Amino acid sequence: MSSTLRARTTGLLRLSRWKEHLPSTVPATLLGVNMALGARFESSELDWHVPVIVVANVLAVTFAFMVNDIEDAPDDARDLSRGSLNAVTSGAVTPRDGWRASAVVAALALALFAWAGGAALAVGATVIGLGFLYSWRRVRLKAIPVVDLLAHLLMLGVLLFLTGYFTYDRSLGRMWLAAAGVGLLSAYGQLYNQLRDYHMDRAAGLWNTASVLGQRTTRRLMVVCLWGAAGSLAATVLLGLWPLWLVPVTLAMVPLMIVFRSRTDLRGTQTVDASGRVQFSAMVFANAIILLWFFESVMH
Repeated sequence: MSSTLRARTTGLLRLSRWKEHLPSTVPATLLGVNMALGARFESSELDWHVPVIVVANVLAVTFAFMVNDIEDAPDDARDLSRGSLNAVTSGAVTPRDGWRASAVVAALALALFAWAGGAALAVGATVIGLGFLYSWRRVRLKAIPVVDLLAHLLMLGVLLFLTGYFTYDRSLGRMWLAAAGVGLLSAYGQLYNQLRDYHMDRAAGLWNTASVLGQRTTRRLMVVCLWGAAGSLAATVLLGLWPLWLVPVTLAMVPLMIVFRSRTDLRGTQTVDASGRVQFSAMVFANAIILLWFFESVMH
């Protein structure tokens, strides 16, 4: 019995794909918190809302990833490498157990969003709703060109930032530039994934944005998203929305990000372009900067 329970737990952890989204979900949420408190950031203002909203966002994104693998299992079975990564396709989790576990995760996320209350609840519920509709085959937003891109940048970018931000501030103001930057980075990630899975998606009849645009145009749009994100975040620095001490720290870390490149992307698969080789180091870089800002403010 214990071995069966262990195997089931391991399978559900694989289904959650937590290693893929945790490194982006946490900093996106904390960036929202940091931006909301801004120059007036004082440790006395931090309370139980921070861990609650971080865990809620992690659970909401976990739910989205679980539904994605459950619904994509038949398509992933067409490819050996993708099938081995999908816990349902590989047989580690049954679809029924997957749906039950994902429902529990969604309920817990919604309960935490409700505990945080206010606008964070509305935004968090939207993340959960999009996470379901994105992959659910009766709607499958991921199969609708342009809509798939918009849903992804909202669900795994803008809305994660906003749940953290709205927990402490209701007036967005110039912070929309930071939200736009996070969203554009998420859009890049979506286009990269679609480019990586281009041939498999077309074989499965999944006509997403990349399938319609073609590989060359998709690559160009990825570059546009990256430059757009860089421009948006640079504007927030020029507007004084970041602490000045972070500027030299950031500049010092950029060369390290370029030097320490990987042969695989964040999912551990072969890279499809040069940007894929710096995804891991860029994620470490982003986490370090945002966590430094957060902990420096806490210790201030």
